[in-house]
Amino acid sequence: MKLLAALAATVAFSGAAQAADPPGSIYHLDAALTNQAGRPIGLDVYRGHPVVVTMFYASCPAACPLLIDTIRAVERSLDPKTASGLRVLMVSVDPERDTPTALIELAKARRIDLSRWTLATADEATVRKVAALLSIQYRRLPSGEFNHSSVVTVLSRDGEIVRQSSLIGRVDPEIVTALK
Repeated sequence: MKLLAALAATVAFSGAAQAADPPGSIYHLDAALTNQAGRPIGLDVYRGHPVVVTMFYASCPAACPLLIDTIRAVERSLDPKTASGLRVLMVSVDPERDTPTALIELAKARRIDLSRWTLATADEATVRKVAALLSIQYRRLPSGEFNHSSVVTVLSRDGEIVRQSSLIGRVDPEIVTALK
């Protein structure tokens, strides 16, 4: 919540979201995203569900595939009812290359369940705002790859940050607890 208050002076927040959501909700951020189908969505695409949100890029050779596997392991560690209600939002840090077509290709290659997972892209300014809210740092390297932190964030049904973890490659028990 302190992070949201600190960013409020520099980030545009949606007036409609402010009336309905708790003060600490990331859904206050006016973030225009585009999903893998090319449709416009907001950060609140899964409002009403617990959400795991993170940032990635589709051509990532190492950390991002591991991030996807980590989220899947979290899903498998949940009871079936909780797992079926969980939603995943992954926002790209590479809007130049991660077009809806590239996101669909990644979903096919990684067998991502697009009924409960959304891969999204946005303009560079929006990507920076989302990264700041999620405490994710990134930068493009001269090779075109990205150096980025790998943070998995659990959101409440109202978009409040419940838990964050930078543990990848295995399930963080605190993330699982936060989702139960």
